Amino acid sequence: MAQENFLNRKLEERKAQDALRRLRLPDGKADFCSNDYLGVVTKGLLAGAVSEDDAHGSGGSRLLAGNYALIEAVEKTIADFHGAEAGLIYNSGYDANLGVLSCVPQRGDVVLYDALSHASIRDGIRLSFARAYAFAHNDLGDLERRLIAERGEKKAMIGAEAGHAPESEGRDRSGGGSAVANVFVVTESVFSMDGDQAPLAGMAALCRRFGARLIVDEAHGTGIIGEKGEGLVQAMGLEGDCFARIHTFGKAVGCHGAIVVGSALLRDFLINFSRSFIYTTALPPVSIRALGAAYALLPRLNAERERLHRLIERFRSAGIGFERLDSRTPIQVVVVPGNEAVKAVADRLQAAGLDVRPILSPTVERGRERLRIVLHAFNTDEEVDRLIEGLQKK
Repeated sequence: MAQENFLNRKLEERKAQDALRRLRLPDGKADFCSNDYLGVVTKGLLAGAVSEDDAHGSGGSRLLAGNYALIEAVEKTIADFHGAEAGLIYNSGYDANLGVLSCVPQRGDVVLYDALSHASIRDGIRLSFARAYAFAHNDLGDLERRLIAERGEKKAMIGAEAGHAPESEGRDRSGGGSAVANVFVVTESVFSMDGDQAPLAGMAALCRRFGARLIVDEAHGTGIIGEKGEGLVQAMGLEGDCFARIHTFGKAVGCHGAIVVGSALLRDFLINFSRSFIYTTALPPVSIRALGAAYALLPRLNAERERLHRLIERFRSAGIGFERLDSRTPIQVVVVPGNEAVKAVADRLQAAGLDVRPILSPTVERGRERLRIVLHAFNTDEEVDRLIEGLQKK
């Protein structure tokens, strides 16, 4: 149709870049692409967790008909598990990042975020009225320089206000800037496209030094890192240094949704101002019941975590024919520059019965296209060895 020509033009541009995305159905290959790290979904570990009495709908948003006792009880249970005063459940990790970062940083505030932060973090920041700057990936020196620059600008603003604004007028908190700006530092604990970990101890120390507030997305750390799968922040004893943490349920937890954990005051603020929470239908009891069962299961999955880490070391110690990034997490990255080239390697592995997917530019930087290989507790040694063999052939 003529009125849809503009859609076709954009799709043709993607085809010309060899970057057109398509949906694909599972077809029985060995799974090296899903985020089901511990096999909660694949192995059906939550079978029987949900009763036939659990409703499949919630009736509305949480502020209308969609709130119920079970969801508040599970929020409290999960907040306790993560060593936080309170938590608020969102319908997805994307919604949670969008909801926090679009409403918490105010006009006049500053957000400093890792340059490789997830799209949901970037989109949330884009919707806020705060100024935002990226710092080089996992670079504490660059983050420190940014914090020093913001402290200098804040002092200049305070001096300007002290010299020119009558004391009785106060500060305008709705418009062109406040001398009492907040600085937020945002990162992921485990980066979804590189598999590496943030230097959280150093970041927390910088935030303490400069009075900044640390926000950590634990999507790919939850369930995997820590004695009970609590995530990287708690494994390092840094929960008291975080303003907010986002734990996503669609990865190792094997469910749906996400939670923002922090103070009770933060929870109240999000209930009042977070649009992706306010204006959406609540998750139904059937989902929340499964989520509660999953969190009861996590501490008992030590054998799965141990096997997963053994497979990670098996893969890391093997020689392959391509560059790879240094990762000690289930996300193992093999760099194959060029969309056409990385798709060709992925197709070869697919033909060998291994479900490995290519990550193309513009999702990642041009020239850094890659295979994002995800290891799981349920992968066999033979599957991993076949994968290694397939990657030894250029």
